[in-house]
Amino acid sequence: MNVDLNQLDKRCGFVALVGAPNAGKSTLLNSLVGSKIAIVTHKVQTTRSRLIGVAVYGDNQMVFVDTPGIFAPKKRLERAMVAAAWEGANDADVVVFMVDATLRIDDSTRAIAEGLNKSGKKTVLVLNKIDLIKRDSLLAKTKELNELGEFNETLMISAKTGNGLDDLQDKIAEFLPKSPWLYPEDHLTDITERMLAAEITREKFFMRFHEELPYAATIETERWKELKDGSVRIEQVIYVERDSQKKIVIGKGGRGLKVIGKMAREELEELLDRKVHLFLFVKVRKDWSDDKERYRNMGLDWIK
Repeated sequence: MNVDLNQLDKRCGFVALVGAPNAGKSTLLNSLVGSKIAIVTHKVQTTRSRLIGVAVYGDNQMVFVDTPGIFAPKKRLERAMVAAAWEGANDADVVVFMVDATLRIDDSTRAIAEGLNKSGKKTVLVLNKIDLIKRDSLLAKTKELNELGEFNETLMISAKTGNGLDDLQDKIAEFLPKSPWLYPEDHLTDITERMLAAEITREKFFMRFHEELPYAATIETERWKELKDGSVRIEQVIYVERDSQKKIVIGKGGRGLKVIGKMAREELEELLDRKVHLFLFVKVRKDWSDDKERYRNMGLDWIK
């Protein structure tokens, strides 16, 4: 049996990023991976399913799992999102519990801390957005959070500026099991280009319609055609639940659709490093959030 000696001292494991909505998990994932693979908006509950990003740090390969924000769910989609988040935490070797340091500690944060304590997982408590809070307030918040349970480590970072990220990766590496790497060194994510394209358009949708249509749409890439000149033709469908929502998305003279299409196309061209021909269509699918097929496409379990 041949043994790769270069793999003997390597570490590799799954690291779940867990926290309340808008704690900064997706921003942190993008920063650690070094590429945009998760959409980021000012709207809460943007991440709907688990997303994997792979980062290499020294001899360590960290397989980060960005999970949906954990909150008190009411609708079926929300229950599926929260279930996906806890499943990601339970399957991980290390959990990074992210807290927005600028916000008060609410019932959701307390519930997450309680759940993680019961899980027995190695957990790193991370206070994010420290660039936006005064030191005295930060220390008081840290003390209050540590009274919620026993964490293996407490760190302070700014996922946006990169402050503290090396310390975070050092600590995560300590907790990873010795293991050969699971992915090639240049592997960044398991998300397909078709899925990434849909996520980019969904991000632009939230940016454009966050007030009129907070969570009324899902977006799917229906066709992806490689063209002879090296460009790509992408056709996507924006599914909404009512005709009135469709009219808002299209906008007067098609302006609404043109705006998000332009923003999505420009970012996709930058990410894919080639010309993109993006075509968007809007369809009404009543109660899409109760459609089992939509859950499969989002990588979520159907929960009654």
